Amino acid sequence: MELKPEQSRAARGLLDWSQTQLASRSNLGESTIRDFEKGRRVPTANNLAAIRRALEEAGVEFIPENGGGPGVRLRRDRPA
Repeated sequence: MELKPEQSRAARGLLDWSQTQLASRSNLGESTIRDFEKGRRVPTANNLAAIRRALEEAGVEFIPENGGGPGVRLRRDRPA
């Protein structure tokens, strides 16, 4: 499943992370996160994977599209 800018923003909201925090945890530049979330550009596949991995390691689950669009939620057993 492809990571969407809306999912990244929503996941950060659930974790109460700033764009700077996500950039740090995914080892990317803040401009990469900002431009992706604003729809200015699509990061490389490796960078998208790094964003997704950082969010998943923090406890985010990505929900596939089910008629209402893709979404995110926190795992019940997420890390403290």
